[in-house]
Amino acid sequence: MTVGQNKGAAPSALETLIIGHSPAVERLREMIRRVARSNASVLLCGPSGSGKELVARAIHDEGVRADNAFTAINCGAIPSDLIESELFGHEKGSFTGAHARRIGHFEASDGGTLFLDEIGDMRFDMQVKLLRVLEDRTIVRVGSSEVRPVDIRLISATHQDLGDAIADGKFREDLFFRLGVVVIQVPALAARVEDIPALIRHFQRKMPADAKCRYDEGALAVLMQHQWPGNVRELRNFVERASVLHGGETLSAEDVTILLNPTAVPVLRPVASHSPAMVSADDEDHLAAHPAKMPAPGRPIDLKREIETIELEQIHNALDLADGIISEAARLLTLKRTTLIEKMRKYGVQQQAA
Repeated sequence: MTVGQNKGAAPSALETLIIGHSPAVERLREMIRRVARSNASVLLCGPSGSGKELVARAIHDEGVRADNAFTAINCGAIPSDLIESELFGHEKGSFTGAHARRIGHFEASDGGTLFLDEIGDMRFDMQVKLLRVLEDRTIVRVGSSEVRPVDIRLISATHQDLGDAIADGKFREDLFFRLGVVVIQVPALAARVEDIPALIRHFQRKMPADAKCRYDEGALAVLMQHQWPGNVRELRNFVERASVLHGGETLSAEDVTILLNPTAVPVLRPVASHSPAMVSADDEDHLAAHPAKMPAPGRPIDLKREIETIELEQIHNALDLADGIISEAARLLTLKRTTLIEKMRKYGVQQQAA
């Protein structure tokens, strides 16, 4: 089984934004269709990397404001002393550095949709001002007293538990209810792993043919068993990494395991003739001579050097077990042959055989 192109009816506009046909995604699409018909404020909840901005875009595109502006703002990326100006605008000379009048995102999005991502990071005094805007549908630029009406649909998102933030006094409960007239839970990728093949095809769509990877059954099984802490964003990065390192190849379970853990130190696979339950006298002598290193109290550890030492030792072990045959040593280390050669060059290990 490999990832290939699905044949059939052309996908709808909503399906091109929200990829997959798992029950979780089908429920999400149905919720988007229902919510898009109204002008109600929507709060999107879900883990980072799950695609909340795409859901916001889909709500906008499916609604009556689709022909007007869609603006996405990350509240956590704006310095706290500038967020009021970013959202509501300012007049020339209203503060140091305000050399000209600025139109804020609320005004610029008039008639359209404004998406405020990471709303949980907004400082408390700005939450009060945002609540007033949502209730009155008016804004006042910094340095002005003129009240300006705005017509926007507000969609916000957070990966935080706002219930905890409210209990801790960090988020206003009244703003939460105003933002979350409708609350939509965006599922984590681990809750919709059956969508992974479709997502891979989507991410490969614009790649040249020689950059696209294929995945055998074992590879797909590993992908579906992975926990995906970075969600869809992690999968997108994985697909790009695979195309850079293995473009045009068919990937196995072993290849995928390595690609999913690019910073992991290779671990030597056990050889069939050496049972873990049977340790030879030579093995015992080696363990006694090389006890596990423990950090001394108050002493710093050069972690990079320790990792390199372990890596070099495993390379020597693998080459010994493989009688110097690099391709076999690479298999034992679950590395590509070329990767092992590069590491041998890095550490000055003599190439004994090809």
